[in-house]
Amino acid sequence: MFSWVKQEQGGRNKDGEMYQTVTEGLQSLYTKKLLPLEETYLFHDFHSPALEAADFQSKPMVLLVGQYSTGKTTFIRYLLEQDFPGMRIGPEPTTDGFIAVMHGENEGVVPGNALVVDPKKPFRKLNAFGNSFLNRFICSQMPNQVLQSISIIDTPGILSGEKQRISRGYDFAEVLRWFGERVDRIILLFDAHKLDISDEFSEAIKAFKGQDDKIRVVLNKADQVDTQQLMRVYGALMWSLGKVINTPEVVRVYLGSFWAKPLQNTENRRLFEAESQDLFRDIQSLPRNAALRKLNDLIKRARLAKVHAYIISYLKKEMPSLFGREKKKEELIMRLPEIYTTLQREHHISPGDFPNVAKMQDMLQHYDFSKFPSLKMKLIESVDKMLATKIAVLMAMIREEESKQPPAMVSGGAFEGSQDGPFGQGYGEGISAGADTEDWIVSRDKHRYDEIFYTLMPVNGKITGVNAKKEMMNSRLPNTVLGKIWKLADCDRDGMLDDEEFALAQHLIKIKLEGYELPTELPDHLVPPAHRKNPTKSDKLPA
Repeated sequence: MFSWVKQEQGGRNKDGEMYQTVTEGLQSLYTKKLLPLEETYLFHDFHSPALEAADFQSKPMVLLVGQYSTGKTTFIRYLLEQDFPGMRIGPEPTTDGFIAVMHGENEGVVPGNALVVDPKKPFRKLNAFGNSFLNRFICSQMPNQVLQSISIIDTPGILSGEKQRISRGYDFAEVLRWFGERVDRIILLFDAHKLDISDEFSEAIKAFKGQDDKIRVVLNKADQVDTQQLMRVYGALMWSLGKVINTPEVVRVYLGSFWAKPLQNTENRRLFEAESQDLFRDIQSLPRNAALRKLNDLIKRARLAKVHAYIISYLKKEMPSLFGREKKKEELIMRLPEIYTTLQREHHISPGDFPNVAKMQDMLQHYDFSKFPSLKMKLIESVDKMLATKIAVLMAMIREEESKQPPAMVSGGAFEGSQDGPFGQGYGEGISAGADTEDWIVSRDKHRYDEIFYTLMPVNGKITGVNAKKEMMNSRLPNTVLGKIWKLADCDRDGMLDDEEFALAQHLIKIKLEGYELPTELPDHLVPPAHRKNPTKSDKLPA
């Protein structure tokens, strides 16, 4: 995980404040610079509760969202490689609440009402959603190596129809928005047989607006369809997501079957393995990027708080002193889109920094504008100074911490299963083929390469670069790739190729044409026997 350990040298800003860690610096800036602005202009009532120490010190969190029976709980079990307290798996909607799966020395379950009074957990502000939510929120604690680096939030399975949304007893989308602002990764799970996005699922995804960089999509149970069907399913999923996630960028979708059972269709096995490794690397990187994510979220929060202050103070300024307050209030609420445009032009604010106008109009109905505070430029300038100078100090500290103590990756569970050994990704394939064999793997096809070699008119057992180029160009690979292959194959750097070096070049071309990457340096097992420093008896080619 990212280093939260105190170091000998911290970051000192221009005011002389000394930060021992990035976490301490973030918490100090928020408390001293941003929090006064939020409290003055009722930011916590309109947008998001105040941040606490646990929000800055918590481990990276992964939020899983999806319709029922798409494999959310199974996915967690797959990562942890063990059951967790409170886990229920079935084809029907089994997870009927939120489960925070976290590390703990003793295995057990902490109910929601007890969880929101624990100052060490980042869930205290969930108390605002009431007993209906807290009765369906638990923390599942257990000793697990994966959970030492990250925490995972399981959510209720989403059903279609109005009934499910009303019967929850709490604002499901608002709870998801609360989590979305605080987690490091949001994973939307889809089943290859359940691609429809229901009304509630659509609302849930829209609740993550502004958190697009955190969203990843997993198309689970992809082994239950063949290649042709998978292609159609993938296209249908992208089309459905395009209607809900309104961004020009294409969201990253991982294909696979994330459970420890045999694949039903093995024709896409290599694809599934590559996709799962990509997803694992993305999750493993979360501790390394945790401080940057917190820094980024603080900047986003500061920009929104500034805009909110401008809106509130503008409404205060426009209110009459004595008569006609209600009428003026209704007029200002109706004119809110125009007010946004005015503030945007007056203060040079990006349109994307403004809160949702419809939601803002609805919330403003419940407030007396005459009691709003006037604009206090000292608070605004303090936040501006924080963004302009003090954030840069923390950015430098992040690089300094990483150089002194590289952050650990997420390990244990499924992350350890196929890293090393013969079942590691790419083991025995491409450039690593032949690494565990006694003979030189190129020798298996050398007789074919020799036939080509002797047609290129070798002189003293070697062919020139010009003649080799003519043959290598037949592969149609770009010159940049062929140039790299030449450097790898010309072991003695004499600008010519003997029969073994030419065979090696042909072998590397074959590897590249099969879709594998080339190494920057030639592995020992591919060095031609005649060019090895201490050739063994097994290296000698048969006569």
